[in-house]
Amino acid sequence: MGEQDPAGGRKTAKRQQSAPPEEASRTSAETSAERTSAETSTGATSAKSSKASKASKATAAAKTPARKAAAEEATSARTAAKRTAAKKAAAKRTAPTKAAAEKTSRATKTAPAAKTPRTAKAAPGKAAPVKKSAPVKKSARKAAAHPEAVTKKTTLAVEHVAPAETVAVKPPGNETRTALVRRARRINRELAEVYPYAHPELDFENPFQLIVATVLSAQTTDLRVNQTTPALFARYPTPEDLAAANPEEVEEILRPTGFFRAKTKSVIGLSKALVEEFGGEVPGRLEDLVKLPGVGRKTAFVVLGNAFGRPGITVDTHFQRLVRRWQWTDETDPDKIEAAVGSLFPKSEWTMLSHHVIFHGRRICHARKPACGACPIAPLCPAYGEGETDPEKARKLLKYEKGGFPGQRLKPPQAYLDAGGIPAPPLGAG
Repeated sequence: MGEQDPAGGRKTAKRQQSAPPEEASRTSAETSAERTSAETSTGATSAKSSKASKASKATAAAKTPARKAAAEEATSARTAAKRTAAKKAAAKRTAPTKAAAEKTSRATKTAPAAKTPRTAKAAPGKAAPVKKSAPVKKSARKAAAHPEAVTKKTTLAVEHVAPAETVAVKPPGNETRTALVRRARRINRELAEVYPYAHPELDFENPFQLIVATVLSAQTTDLRVNQTTPALFARYPTPEDLAAANPEEVEEILRPTGFFRAKTKSVIGLSKALVEEFGGEVPGRLEDLVKLPGVGRKTAFVVLGNAFGRPGITVDTHFQRLVRRWQWTDETDPDKIEAAVGSLFPKSEWTMLSHHVIFHGRRICHARKPACGACPIAPLCPAYGEGETDPEKARKLLKYEKGGFPGQRLKPPQAYLDAGGIPAPPLGAG
């Protein structure tokens, strides 16, 4: 409130009343000008503030797409890294061991692995970085292409005992050359443990007796030959004696073997050739043996391997049947079978390989009813299940010493007798 004057009026009011009209108008004009100036400055300030706010919003709006693109790029990169890590882990799990990671055959080439597709989203104006996955090793590609090779490696560890009915071995299918060689050699090793006494099942005392007995074994059993040759060799012990023999007398001796007329002609002609061309001695070379009457490659290899200790493969009916059943080869010609199987084994193993296969074919792996349930190499056999799989029923199908019956030789090796083998009875003894 204003201070009062002693006269009862207000001093301020008096001053205003007493102020000249010019000063009052000047004062109001100045006041109005000051107000206008203040309003102008305030408007400018607010305009500047508004411009700054719009600029900051524009900057933020400009940065938002870049940030989003960067975030998307980082996310996609992390996703690609996780997928690559998952593929590496899967490759490690499926990669087989060195023993089962066989190389592909020269004729078959594995197709290269497909490239990893791009998964990262590209930012506007920028190329999205793509992470390459680690190259998959050839062994891993092979395991993916041939999963049965891994399964086969696992089943190879099965000991040679009578398998259960649940044993199921798949055919090799796309088995590689290396896998075939390893499987074939494993079968031979297993058979060597089952038949450590394997031997030629023809009785003989010298190369001449062996070559004659082998010629006579065509279209008959070794047992029948062994029961017949004692009388033949007792009467004609040398090539000279047999070369000069009366054909009718020889035919009578050889009658039990079947085809006795043709066989008589062969053994007499063979003996004459030995006397005339080789001085009565059996030659020790393949090219000389196959020139003799009635002697082919099979007979020649029997003589070379068992009388001279020179490796050879005997491709008889048992051998042909089993190597095709085991899928070592699909050839049917004996010479081609010999070449195909011979390429799977070292030459030094050829003779005993023949004995192992023939022994197994005569005792367990029969032509019509193989004893699969009692077979020691069932886990390695792609034909498992063609025969009897029940162990008890399969044991009843075993022959010779495996079934407790006599063998084919009247005078077998001592190792065979030690293993429980029983000599064959002489002719007419039962």
